[in-house]
Amino acid sequence: MNERFELILLRSGAQSIHSLDYGETMHIGLGPAEEAETLYVKGLRIVERLRETEPGAAFVVWDVGLGAAANALAVIRAGAACERTLRLVSFDHCTDLLRFAIRHAGDLGYLDGFAERLGALIEEGAVSFHAGALRVEWELIRGDFPTWLRSPEAQQTVKPHAILFDPFSPARNPGMWTASVFDDLFAVLDPARPCSLATYSRSTMTRAGLLLAGFHAGVGYATGLKEETTVAANESGLITRPLDERWLERARKSTGAEPLREAVYRQAPLTPETWSRLQRHPQFQKA
Repeated sequence: MNERFELILLRSGAQSIHSLDYGETMHIGLGPAEEAETLYVKGLRIVERLRETEPGAAFVVWDVGLGAAANALAVIRAGAACERTLRLVSFDHCTDLLRFAIRHAGDLGYLDGFAERLGALIEEGAVSFHAGALRVEWELIRGDFPTWLRSPEAQQTVKPHAILFDPFSPARNPGMWTASVFDDLFAVLDPARPCSLATYSRSTMTRAGLLLAGFHAGVGYATGLKEETTVAANESGLITRPLDERWLERARKSTGAEPLREAVYRQAPLTPETWSRLQRHPQFQKA
């Protein structure tokens, strides 16, 4: 078999996966399980918000970049003591990485107890089960996520309370990080449903793109090699450490703050129009 992935032993002692196509190692800092727990479960307050969900209602999570399922499984495990329903919608253009992870479940560890469920998700596109007290309803949507966002299906799909945004990096996968993707993602949310997003990227261009789309943006938890990550939300109250005027001034001086306008990676300073729009964002208006 001509593998496109390989196992990598991290400094933390955890095993992770390296993509030969993209030249990147996933969860390179803390390892798959711990990084997913820190960045997404803690960063989005998944357990607290699950418990706040009305009995009989579902807490909806969009998992953008299913990959090897580390993020989704971290959410499921964290919520196992909650007698609630988790609606999990995962997105990826293919399942090759997940199939590799299933074949190496023993080495990776974090798939323990879920390999059969994941196999069913791949084959059937949806699976339902209980993880402890938690009812899990898991759907897989395959294809190009930016294209899907502009489809009628996106308007009809159940809207999220939380988004795990985990594509490969802007340098390797720029089509997932453009300003238009963030615009379309914000537009498809339910304005009446508070929704937060977490991502490992702390880049100024990513944060500027989220802000321009209408999100509020802030600093997320450190994850080993990164002293901070990014959280964003359609409601300011979901941001614990919002970006402030000092960040805005650093963005103005940065040589790489302008969001990507097309699926080609490049770095450029803010245009006058972008700078003006960032200044007018409600997050930076003094009370």
